[in-house]
Amino acid sequence: MITNKQLSKKLKEFEKIIQKKYAKNSKKERKNKKRNWKTYEEEYMSHVKKAMQELEPLLKEASNIKRTNKLGKKFQLSAKQKVTILLIKHLMRKNNRPMAGMLCLFSLLSGVNIGYKTIERLYSDDEVEMCLHNLHIILLNKKNVKKINSTGDATGYGLTVRKHYATEMQKLKEKGKKNDRRKKKKHFVFSFMLMDLKTKMYVCYGTSFKSEKKAFENAMRMLKKIDIEIESIRLDKYYSCRVYVDKFSNSKVYVIPKSNATIRGSKNWKKLIQEFIDDTMNFLKEYYQRENSESGIARDKKMFGWKVGQKREDRVDKAIFATMIWHNLLLL
Repeated sequence: MITNKQLSKKLKEFEKIIQKKYAKNSKKERKNKKRNWKTYEEEYMSHVKKAMQELEPLLKEASNIKRTNKLGKKFQLSAKQKVTILLIKHLMRKNNRPMAGMLCLFSLLSGVNIGYKTIERLYSDDEVEMCLHNLHIILLNKKNVKKINSTGDATGYGLTVRKHYATEMQKLKEKGKKNDRRKKKKHFVFSFMLMDLKTKMYVCYGTSFKSEKKAFENAMRMLKKIDIEIESIRLDKYYSCRVYVDKFSNSKVYVIPKSNATIRGSKNWKKLIQEFIDDTMNFLKEYYQRENSESGIARDKKMFGWKVGQKREDRVDKAIFATMIWHNLLLL
């Protein structure tokens, strides 16, 4: 039988001793596992080549859709061409005008010559959205992602080059975490990604101009639409409360309880507290697999940038979806 006194004592130990001890041991382990950069570069190029080889047949399968509403102006590009242009633009980190110019240069080979406005509209095209969703499901099925041990994390993408998300968040922390919601809405979009630990593939995502909480809720909404079961999940301290733990009542949840936490709550919450008190080090080993989420997001930002070149909410969402697709493609 656990008590609030036991929990309070363990949390004080965790902050003063256990966390530092675990961090010290982890640092030693990372030092022993030195990365061979030559091998890393070779493996990376191998993944890129495989992704490009697989892309054509995957897009063909994903774009096998039929439109029932034939009213309105007929689009000069097929669904497959539209998704291909959007994904290549995203990979090359081109803006709309340079991408349109590049397509114009290669129009003799590709037969595609369109304006920058057409490229802009791809981000709000229904066919593109359906194809991206189909492609995402196909990629998960290829890796047999069905029952997963997962980790989730949120980040922010800039909507302007003048403000960098990580820098601005650090400034807010230094000012005592004062919230300026107007600035966040104008300059940043929140994104939440849920990752399968075995394959390192993203399972679902959510975005929001309002908050990290809303991005998480949108990601969970997407998770309900796909046939994937969560065996365990690891989340940071933002989600360290009974409400979020109860959302995963059929899964094992790993979060670090907040300093003012109590044992009062559901069976799942009490089970989490019990394991945290009784077997703290093994609990932390499971919890800190969250590093996979953090490193995945950092790698994505390095490859595709920390800024989203769109302004409308639906188009920003599709741009981040494209990042998720490329992340999964490179893991085939």
